[in-house]
Amino acid sequence: MNEILPETRGTSFAPSTNRHGRWRSFYNRLSKNKAALVGGYLVVLCVITAIIGPYLTQYDPAKVDYSIRLLKPSAEHWFGTDHNGRDIFTRIIHGMPLTLSVGFFSVLVGAVFGIILGVFSGYYGGKWDAVIMRVVDVMLAFPGILLALAIVSVLGKSLVMVVIAVGIFSVPTFARIVRGSTLAVRKLEYIDAMRALGASDRRIIFKHILPNISSPIIVQATLRIAIAILTASGLSFLGLGAQPPTPEWGAMLNDGRNYMQEHPHIALIPGIAIVVVVLAFNLFGDGLRDALDPKANK
Repeated sequence: MNEILPETRGTSFAPSTNRHGRWRSFYNRLSKNKAALVGGYLVVLCVITAIIGPYLTQYDPAKVDYSIRLLKPSAEHWFGTDHNGRDIFTRIIHGMPLTLSVGFFSVLVGAVFGIILGVFSGYYGGKWDAVIMRVVDVMLAFPGILLALAIVSVLGKSLVMVVIAVGIFSVPTFARIVRGSTLAVRKLEYIDAMRALGASDRRIIFKHILPNISSPIIVQATLRIAIAILTASGLSFLGLGAQPPTPEWGAMLNDGRNYMQEHPHIALIPGIAIVVVVLAFNLFGDGLRDALDPKANK
């Protein structure tokens, strides 16, 4: 009895131990890149700020008060006030969830449709592969911001339309990455063995192909969030995204451009906020690419 119990205990907790060991190994590889670690912490800080920050501010981000307009940063108004007397710090905090939501949901839209097209094209090949890839090539021929501008111009001006537009121009990038990864995995011997055993295409795709190509998808999604935030801010700056008085950073940047000489903080602060968030996702994405690269594990 004494000899069996240790084996039983070891076997029952083995999956949990292996999972914990994989996460620790992943974190160790990620922590070797100090810039990526800083980027990861900044991303977590931004997410936490977006969740709880709006509940901690004392001013209304949309309330106009001309008696305190164009104030410089001070103890009462940390980032000063804009031309309408609105507290810029409050608007930056309330704009954080908007900015991150546009980035996350637009990438989610692009990733879902891109994965479907990429897997279908890479797994089945043939004429479907040719047709899908030619459509993807046409979409890639247009600069992302121009494609998003055209889509928003047709669909209308709102944050929802911005999410759709940025998501659409993210589709071809995901489609090409997923197609290439699917082609590589499809040629492996164990996939042929699964077919010989009678496994359905659906089972092979969801149980064997998608789990094996998840790493490049995760890395690309992280990097695309930064691009999506930049594009969405650019559209709002041009007046095609969030509409006043929504505290979106690109729109705030547009509001402050007429006051750059005398009151530069109105445009400078939302610009810095965009740079910090985009830089955080880029650094974290680069670190993920190194940590999830199988060759880096050797």
